[in-house]
Amino acid sequence: MEYGMTVRTSKPFSETVTRVRDALKSQGFGVLTEIDVSATMKKKLNLDLPPYRILGACNPHLASQAIAAEPEIGALLPCNVVVRQDAEGSTRVEFMDPNAVLKLVDRPIVNHLAAEVRSRLERVMAAL
Repeated sequence: MEYGMTVRTSKPFSETVTRVRDALKSQGFGVLTEIDVSATMKKKLNLDLPPYRILGACNPHLASQAIAAEPEIGALLPCNVVVRQDAEGSTRVEFMDPNAVLKLVDRPIVNHLAAEVRSRLERVMAAL
């Protein structure tokens, strides 16, 4: 996928969510939002989906620099991280690629920040 990065693990879904949160924290990110897609689809459409959660991750220091450089950039924030169980029963963690998304903003400072965010997310991936 051209807009994201993926890692696959055999660890259980709930353990992986905890590990993702901890790894994000170690890189200066907090989780601003958490959407339980499976629960929402069950409640709204009575669909049974495998576990699927979207975490909205944000590094306040880097986000504040991006907003200072480009106030409209908030429409592209936070960095979404998906934790989901795939059809084989493995757990996948999929990260938005900030380079792909933030290249929409043609500003050198934003490109530099996107590279820094990607580097930190790659370290999160390596920790999983």
